[in-house]
Amino acid sequence: MKLKLTKATALAVLILLPLSVSAHTGLGVVHDFEQGFGHPFSGADHLLVMFAIGLWAASQQGRSVWVLPLVFLSVMASGAFLAFSGMPLINPEIWIALSVLACGLIVWRNWQIKLVWAAALTGLFALSHGYVHAAEISAEADKMGYAAGFLIATAVLHGLGLLTGLISPGLLKFARVGLGLMYTAVGITLLVAGV
Repeated sequence: MKLKLTKATALAVLILLPLSVSAHTGLGVVHDFEQGFGHPFSGADHLLVMFAIGLWAASQQGRSVWVLPLVFLSVMASGAFLAFSGMPLINPEIWIALSVLACGLIVWRNWQIKLVWAAALTGLFALSHGYVHAAEISAEADKMGYAAGFLIATAVLHGLGLLTGLISPGLLKFARVGLGLMYTAVGITLLVAGV
């Protein structure tokens, strides 16, 4: 079982690493609902963090199941508003890479903390993700449509993480190390590549 899990993890890392490099090009694209919806799926950094928030919410249980995804979506929308308003955010891409690393540790160690601290950490992750999503679009873009698209896609990824955690807790227990390693590899790659 462990050997199969290790091979699957290595394969996932090899598949996801090229995605992380091309996640934030935004060149020659019409930014609308469709592009907004597709953006979280286009880069390993966003995809992994949003999925991990769902997993973490499932493992925390109780009110976390709905609070953590809701906090992420709300603060992500706030980050997008900052970008749309032209307000600067210092090194958002570095914060995104660090959020991938942190999510790897959270998933691997099954980190259980008080809801208020889990929500604060979730919000910290979400701010930079929302900012980067919105900062890449052109001035003539459909900002509301684009934002609605990436918020809905984020909710879908949270839901997939929640379902994985709630339906297969036994499988998730065995997969934690592999997932943690994969997240760590992607996070380090993003930091080394200078995101």
